[in-house]
Amino acid sequence: MAAAASALGVAGGLGADFSLKALLLFVVLAWLVWRALLSPAMPAHPHAHFGSANRVTLLRLGVCALLAALIGETLPTPAWWAVVWLATSTALLDAVDGPLARRSGLASAFGARFDMETDALFTLVLCALVWQAGQVGAWVLASGLMRYAFVAAARVWPWLDAPLPPSRRRQTVCVVQITTLIVCLGPIVPPLPASALAATSLALLTLSFAIDVRHLQRTHSQET
Repeated sequence: MAAAASALGVAGGLGADFSLKALLLFVVLAWLVWRALLSPAMPAHPHAHFGSANRVTLLRLGVCALLAALIGETLPTPAWWAVVWLATSTALLDAVDGPLARRSGLASAFGARFDMETDALFTLVLCALVWQAGQVGAWVLASGLMRYAFVAAARVWPWLDAPLPPSRRRQTVCVVQITTLIVCLGPIVPPLPASALAATSLALLTLSFAIDVRHLQRTHSQET
């Protein structure tokens, strides 16, 4: 993390405070992962080893910390291409951890939740960077905050916290959302097309959440 933060800082002409921000963010995120791993209230990880798949997800979380540390920094155009490259590499790694966990026999509920929460944070960070780049208005943050609004709503309506069946639709929308945000970060993409792309992906994400909420509401009604 220190080497990556230093290299990105030099490429972007950033000060030492950027590296410090990135390292502190990663320490906090890693501590939250460790706490969740040991908490009986969280999804279980019944294996003796953390596993290579979880290490890949942890690597993705580290890149999230690097990207999040860029929020509020002034970046030249070439540095934005480095951001696009980092974001794309992280998105591609998302296709690795799941199959790796199943192939190694170390799949777990914890790993699935770890992957999902990393995706949610990655999406929020990308939204903030797209806004910072001036490509899209502040409304794009709705895409990144939707998962957290859903979790907050579950505190008020506990039936929202019920498990959902696996869904290709949910996975596809997640991929579309992240891909669209990375495209919007490209310096060669004008703001108007970027706004149209971001608005379309936000609409798809909203529809996906609405379908899940409707399913949970129907299940709750049948049980009561």
